[in-house]
Amino acid sequence: MTTALEAPEGADTAWPGQLPGSDPLPGRLDRWLASRGAELVAIRRHLHAHPEPSHSEFETAALIARELSVAGLTPQMLPRGNGVICDIGEGPRTIAFRADIDSLPLRDLKDVSYRSTVDGQAHACGHDVHTTVMLGLGMALAQLNEQDLLPGRVRLLFQPAEEAMPSGAPEVIAAGGLKDVDAIFALHCYPQLPAGLVGVRSGPFTAAADAVEVKLTGPGGHTARPHLTADLVHALGRIIVDVPALLSRRIDPRAGISLVWGSVHAGQAFNAIPGAGEVRGTVRVLSREAWREAPELITKLIRDVVAATGAEVDVNYIRGVPPVINDRMASAIIAGAAGAALGPDRVVEAELSMGGEDFAFYLEHVPGAMIRLGTARPGSDVRHDLHQGDFDVDESCIGYGVRVMAHTALAALSTGSF
Repeated sequence: MTTALEAPEGADTAWPGQLPGSDPLPGRLDRWLASRGAELVAIRRHLHAHPEPSHSEFETAALIARELSVAGLTPQMLPRGNGVICDIGEGPRTIAFRADIDSLPLRDLKDVSYRSTVDGQAHACGHDVHTTVMLGLGMALAQLNEQDLLPGRVRLLFQPAEEAMPSGAPEVIAAGGLKDVDAIFALHCYPQLPAGLVGVRSGPFTAAADAVEVKLTGPGGHTARPHLTADLVHALGRIIVDVPALLSRRIDPRAGISLVWGSVHAGQAFNAIPGAGEVRGTVRVLSREAWREAPELITKLIRDVVAATGAEVDVNYIRGVPPVINDRMASAIIAGAAGAALGPDRVVEAELSMGGEDFAFYLEHVPGAMIRLGTARPGSDVRHDLHQGDFDVDESCIGYGVRVMAHTALAALSTGSF
């Protein structure tokens, strides 16, 4: 049963983004979350126990659509049925919020009642929390809209395949997710902060993340006669050591570029030089300009290094995601909203991350910002890090996320800065 957003008795704290004559938003949210918090936790646990891989989030999308429909909204499925777009309200301005809904191909190692029931899949990056926060936001804003207290349109984007290459953001954009959108916001779980804190940063936030695969071929032979071969193991070693070093001298160091190899394969016998080998790695960079230059430059460096060895080389540079560059005004709006929602002392400066995040694709089209949502248990030294099988959160972070995003929605709708 839906509970109206009612202000508690005696509430008189003004909030800059509320409509004249309306009850204060903090009290309304506190009252609503008190009545619906257990329901949101149950949704998060269901999602955690039933993760779905990238591009196959069909049951997750169906659950999202059902919950939004119960709230009186009209969700629209993505063409493939693995994501959801939902508008709330009407008006001259549209502010979007994005949640990613896929899981990771990892085993869930936790001994909890909501442990993953899908072998080899786990919500080890907090996307179940992201989804639940945005569902809570949709439910809360639907109530405000029914009372004519939503000064514009809010669009919720429940996106598939954030963890994949290619990722799902372009699919959402192609389906009209950003049509008429003035700005977009998102959050990401961050176990380095306790629940109740959020991290905000203007400018570079996460790095671009690409992949590069290098395959070498050439005559193999006995290790006693390397001069009769292309000595592919030696050539791979040259690539592994020399290319990152050369790259650091060809790109402005302020661009923050990093080429790190994660996989190398060549041969089986210790005394035989193989005829084929490969090395694979990731390219990460904080500068949008350097990211655009990276494929051509890195491919050339690899070919130049291999040229002296006599091996044949095939380079496959795989585009991943651009860097997340938070808009200055959007960052200021969400920082102010988070301060109003949680208290100014609970908003801290977020650190730069070299991780990749396909939220960047939206920022190529409209201004916006992503923040970090603290998920660690306050007072605990245990940090369940992202992309690990034991990752878990303090579930109070869900309510904090809903508060921050609801304040952000009204603040962004009320500003004329975008």
